Amino acid sequence: MLAFVLRRVLVMIPTMILISIIVFAVIQLPPGDYLDTLVSQMASQGDRVDDAQLAALRARYGLDQPLVVQYLNWITGIVLHGDFGQSFEWNKPIAELIMPRLGLTLGIASTVLVLTGLIAIPIGVYSAVRQYSLGDHLATLFGFIGLAIPNVLLTLGLLYFTFVTFGLEPGGLFSREYQNAPWSFGRVLDLAAHLWIPITVLTLAGTAEVIRVMRATMLDELVKPYVETARAKGLSEARLIARYPVRIALNPIVSKLGWMMPIILSSEAIVSVIVDIPTTGPLLLRALLAQDMYLAGAIILMLAAITVIGTLVSDVLLAVIDPRIRYS
Repeated sequence: MLAFVLRRVLVMIPTMILISIIVFAVIQLPPGDYLDTLVSQMASQGDRVDDAQLAALRARYGLDQPLVVQYLNWITGIVLHGDFGQSFEWNKPIAELIMPRLGLTLGIASTVLVLTGLIAIPIGVYSAVRQYSLGDHLATLFGFIGLAIPNVLLTLGLLYFTFVTFGLEPGGLFSREYQNAPWSFGRVLDLAAHLWIPITVLTLAGTAEVIRVMRATMLDELVKPYVETARAKGLSEARLIARYPVRIALNPIVSKLGWMMPIILSSEAIVSVIVDIPTTGPLLLRALLAQDMYLAGAIILMLAAITVIGTLVSDVLLAVIDPRIRYS
């Protein structure tokens, strides 16, 4: 098992190097750079930057160097010093901008991931064991609704419902009276009142998909000979279902964990912009619009690293629940 984990960790190193190159290339694709965007904004306001000032700014930000040199300086600072560089627009170290938002982003994503598993797996198992029952039809209807409703529409609907029904303004992270207040039970409740909408929207979308996958996999397993053999040996139905078909049916769910995280994070970015929650999503959108390339690149690189780590975790969990994986 240790050798299996070490092999996976070693594979992560060239993977992250390749991802960093792709990320840097992608953020360089739009024409121009941050200074071009800044000059255009100043020109629209009637201001002007002369060529000498522009050249001095390019030298200051290192934008006058070849792309290879810019990439090496960027990645070397990250690997050796943990320095993601300076944000052009905010004029602050990127780490100061990202870290508070990254914690909130991971907190929301982790909560959604746990809730998705706790809700979807039991419903998927019940739906397969009680195929074509009323509960199965309701679970199927729930799955189709969850997959069909866009996150944007559901978020706007919940915002409207909250405002009309309870008279609350759920936008932002805290209400006005709790913005700068010290932590207390009331502030925690206020935080939960503002986070329930994005968590509900993201959980509904993920749960709907996992229910369908779990149900389909369980139905395949329930008709296999080993299930009939276990029944013939007198094993109780509940113990039989939990010990064999469910354990095997979890394989595709666990294998998707690494890829569910980036899906949740990308969906969270859209929802956070609508609900006005200070996560990495709105910050990334603003950095891309302003062509603040080092800020955008740092966020994308961190999200990619989370994806790679999530894939490692899913591989390890898959090897734990199914020994055939690590032996092969």
